[in-house]
Amino acid sequence: MIILRTCLLAVAMAGASLGPVHAGQQQVQDGIAVTPLSRWRYLAPEEQVNAAAAEQYASLLAQANGKGALVPANDPRLKRLRAIAQKLIPQTARWNPAAKTWKWEVNLLDSPQVNAFCMPGGLVAFFTGIIDKLALSDDEIAAVMGHEMAHALREHGRERMAKAGATAIASRLGGAALSGLLGIDPSLTTGATDAAGQLLVLKFSRGEEKEADLVGLDISARAGFDPRAGVGLWQKMASLNKRAPITFLSTHPAGRDRILDIEAHLELLLPLYARTRGTTSDRLPPYRD
Repeated sequence: MIILRTCLLAVAMAGASLGPVHAGQQQVQDGIAVTPLSRWRYLAPEEQVNAAAAEQYASLLAQANGKGALVPANDPRLKRLRAIAQKLIPQTARWNPAAKTWKWEVNLLDSPQVNAFCMPGGLVAFFTGIIDKLALSDDEIAAVMGHEMAHALREHGRERMAKAGATAIASRLGGAALSGLLGIDPSLTTGATDAAGQLLVLKFSRGEEKEADLVGLDISARAGFDPRAGVGLWQKMASLNKRAPITFLSTHPAGRDRILDIEAHLELLLPLYARTRGTTSDRLPPYRD
């Protein structure tokens, strides 16, 4: 999602919305319509953005490892995440052809935060808190992961970098974000984020969040995960947030409207999922989380 929130990067409002399929949109096959990526992103070279993201991601993992918060590769929880990712990744190039060349990576941080993110270039991290506190099913994990991947695939962070052009501000805020995440002196993390450039996670616009919801569920449905999990996920989020405000919802607009929007697009998403089950959407069993 998600403090160090999905794909990252700077300080300007950007709006991209995705609605039901309409004439004139670039649709490929079925499902959610594929629309052109923003032209703004050309002002922030992909190689530069991805290299900066990789540097900040490596710094984050190193700091987490130093604090004993990096979950080892043999942990069943991380194996579960990586197995789900391996099913999602083949479906990503439909949304961004460059994803074929990304060096996808998935890691798990031992933190109670209800949080997850995906940096440009396919660098994914989950927090144990989001899995444990929400008791996520595989379908719900796929919905979260697909959402985060969608921000990277649709290059929302790269677009914001191009629009903002605020490297120094973003670096300082990025240092503060890492500090809050890992409990480290901000002066130590600021240097790492300065080196990484404009990488930082802030709130995305409602249009970007809507797009990430639908694109993410399109990806997960094609990979064989039930897109109805998107509704269940946000219901769980809302329920948990009533008991104690959570980080994920500080960066993800929530509410009944979001759930209704997902439900309105299930007629496009369920056939994708049903196809992976060798059936049709009207013959699918009731959703079970």
